Amino acid sequence: MTKRTGWRWAGLFGAAGLAMAGGLAPAGVAAQGTATATAIFAGGCFWCVESDFDHLAGVTGTTSGYIGGENANPTYENHPGHVEAVRVTYDPARVSYDQLLDVFWHSVDPTDAGGQFCDRGHAYTTAIFAPDAAQLQAAKASKATIAKELPQVVTPIATAPTFWPAEDYHQDYYKKNPIRYKYYRYSCGRNARVKEVWGDKAYKGIKDAVG
Repeated sequence: MTKRTGWRWAGLFGAAGLAMAGGLAPAGVAAQGTATATAIFAGGCFWCVESDFDHLAGVTGTTSGYIGGENANPTYENHPGHVEAVRVTYDPARVSYDQLLDVFWHSVDPTDAGGQFCDRGHAYTTAIFAPDAAQLQAAKASKATIAKELPQVVTPIATAPTFWPAEDYHQDYYKKNPIRYKYYRYSCGRNARVKEVWGDKAYKGIKDAVG
């Protein structure tokens, strides 16, 4: 299992929460009887990915979790093969899936196959998980566009397997522990590296809200 770096205060957490799979809505189309759709992104530390998407207009909710691994009901201490990811619930009438993709690409380093920033290992690698064929096609087209301006994009795109919500103490971590969160994000070098990779395009669409 990939161990988190010292920045994440390994001894800070001890509780484990229940995990449950959630339903997925079609890309950019509200599920029957609802006004929302769902997307799933892995971009390293799920605390940070959650915070970034929460600042995008049209996003109605975010959930940190695990996806793509070997075991059911994964926990923070036992999630072999899983990556940290965030399930984004959004209103397609206010923000499109293409816009979500644009925000995702410009808030990560998609050239890093070994993790993200100070967090190393498979659990912290980038990925896009598409719950339906429309999202899969859109994500692949988006990656092709990004690859034209940024060489060596390594972010995989795959059909989404079961998404398992993480423990409660991981949800909205940036709100519950703002000082520790900001120190972690700064110390890990996330913002600095994203700006190095993307320049003025860093945090496109959420630039003024990132922290």
